[in-house]
Amino acid sequence: MREFRFPAIGERYFAETLPCGLQVRVVPKPEFAKTYAFFASDYGSIDTDFTLDGKEMTTPDGVAHYLEHKMFDMPDGNAMQMFSRVGGSPNAFTGYTMTAYYVECTENPYENLDILLRFVSTPHFTEENVEKERGIIAQEIRMYEDSADSRLYENLFAALYDHHPVRVPIAGSVESIGKITAQTLRDCHRAFYDPSNMMLCVAGPVEPEQVLETALRVLPGKRGGVSARDYGAPESMTGHRSRIETQMEVSMPGFSLGFKCEPPERGERTLRQELLGDIASELLAGESSALYTRLYEEGLIDCDFSVGYEGLKGAAMLSVSGDSRDPDAVMDAILREAERIGREGPDRALFGRLCKSAFGRRVRELDSFENICYRMCQSCFEGAEYYDFPTLYRGITAEEAAEFIKNTVRPERAAISIVRPKNKEG
Repeated sequence: MREFRFPAIGERYFAETLPCGLQVRVVPKPEFAKTYAFFASDYGSIDTDFTLDGKEMTTPDGVAHYLEHKMFDMPDGNAMQMFSRVGGSPNAFTGYTMTAYYVECTENPYENLDILLRFVSTPHFTEENVEKERGIIAQEIRMYEDSADSRLYENLFAALYDHHPVRVPIAGSVESIGKITAQTLRDCHRAFYDPSNMMLCVAGPVEPEQVLETALRVLPGKRGGVSARDYGAPESMTGHRSRIETQMEVSMPGFSLGFKCEPPERGERTLRQELLGDIASELLAGESSALYTRLYEEGLIDCDFSVGYEGLKGAAMLSVSGDSRDPDAVMDAILREAERIGREGPDRALFGRLCKSAFGRRVRELDSFENICYRMCQSCFEGAEYYDFPTLYRGITAEEAAEFIKNTVRPERAAISIVRPKNKEG
């Protein structure tokens, strides 16, 4: 395996691409007791339209999440039971663009890795076991629907985007999962769980060559094909709907405000825009900003207020969320502050502090094996090198952050999702 070193952050890893196309990275941490293995597919909830064997496919919403649930079933038992016998603690998640399976352990790292690779690469779907899971997932969907935070977030995407699949909840709907069959899961596993569309990242007190040997032994020796995805025509930069409001059992109105950003091209620009977007959002309304202080002192926001940037395939946004007695007043204040920054320019001293703080947070994240593996896979799927972030930070200027705010935080690019308390009768 080839070694890569990054002196600016004191990190290194070993990398290899297997004949089957799987990218393998090992981050040796001999001073730690825990090993963390992360096996991810470049496949998420937005990948519902794709081409398989030359045929155009459209799958129901929620398939990626349903598939994640069913992968733990194997022809010779359940993967959870296998992990328990060798001291492994496994889990998995599905996002808009990635599905990942991982295991933590303090003993038997290669046995745990063997199980992880085997169960994720072994599809075992029958009509009976697929039907058995339907009620469990439907209950999970209803739980999300009863969560004010989930409703705010999902309604914001539905308001911002006209047709991009990110406007659909990750788990789909009770109706959409009713259309998922065992064949649906087989098709999607074949389309997206080919090793050439996946990455394995292992961090901990492990030997890179033993990790490589385990992967070579378990996984197929030949590369398959990667399915082409279709997210529809590029979205306009105008919000689809200006607002979505709903009522729920909450004590204070909650809001999530979003502004459409131009989605960056694949590669280093994706990571760079993420870093820029994070700094720009903090410059606009982060805890160190004058606007945050003013809104807090006026009682318009509380400590749950947050700002940030999120980028996906074909979609990106800057968001502002929290609780407020007057969400529209917060939105107006955000727009006015963005216009002022565009007119008067950025606070350079604040920008300098924010860059140092953001860089420090990224470095501290490297103490977490979970963050290391997730960030590596995310950036790799985007065609970027995550450990290049120190160099990218140095190239971001205060003027660029102010220009990002000026171009992004505009009324025509905005949508707001609000959850208000239910009206009480009597």
